[in-house]
Amino acid sequence: MHNERFLNYLTYERRFSKHTAVAYKLELERFESFLEEQKMPVHQVDYRTLRYYISLQTELGKASSSVNRTISVVKSFFKFLVREGVLSQNPASALKSLRTPKKLPTIVDKEKLVSLLDQEDHDELTFRQRRDLLVMELLFGTGIRLAELLTITDADIDSYSRQIRIIGKRNKERLIPIHDMLYDQIVSYQAEKKSVILQNMSTHLIVTNKGKPAYASMIYQIVKKYLTTITSQSKRSPHVLRHSFATSLLDNGADLNAIKEILGHAGLVTTQVYTHNSAERLKLIYKQAHPKA
Repeated sequence: MHNERFLNYLTYERRFSKHTAVAYKLELERFESFLEEQKMPVHQVDYRTLRYYISLQTELGKASSSVNRTISVVKSFFKFLVREGVLSQNPASALKSLRTPKKLPTIVDKEKLVSLLDQEDHDELTFRQRRDLLVMELLFGTGIRLAELLTITDADIDSYSRQIRIIGKRNKERLIPIHDMLYDQIVSYQAEKKSVILQNMSTHLIVTNKGKPAYASMIYQIVKKYLTTITSQSKRSPHVLRHSFATSLLDNGADLNAIKEILGHAGLVTTQVYTHNSAERLKLIYKQAHPKA
């Protein structure tokens, strides 16, 4: 009962994405199973019980990032129970996140990616090919998240100012500029969409072959199909294109604060991870190019 109310709170008040809400739901179900095994109602849970539960996650071999997600969910859940008056004190308030090693964002070679996308003959494309190419161009050309791509409607494209209206995390709105070539691709795709799908078409920009709103696994398949032709790395997801976009901007001298605004980051600390990527790339270029390196 408490779980359901908490998930509704995340979805309708906190405006969590569907993907995040599902992740929270799975974490809560694991925690609920643990309490059932311990024969412990939620109002009897104390800090020691929670520390034991977290230690079990570590013993199972979970990565620090996964354990930290568990901690975050548990803390949010008990904070909600206090807010709702179910509990008078929050036993999870003192839980601390584990230290995690910083990982550089995975990117793809931008020259290979640009070459791949530019080799398509737009005049000969089918509707499906034109849509798939636009998905790649949007992700790499704007740095938007997968969830943001899925929410874009035709009305969000501003033809006058060449901008796209994006609804990001926590329902925060931002405008992202697009270059003329990408805008032309959007217009061409929209025209093709109207001529191919004659009825029951969604107002979402990216749709299935039958005109229904696109879904996450469909976008993953499109991105993987393209990236497989230019890289053998294990990570070939939409987020890799977001990382590649940000790194390309930084490599070409873009201001870090501007990149932060385009990506929709809440704080500059998140954006600064890309400076490490650029530094590593510069080191590699130096070693390859300098005669004494």
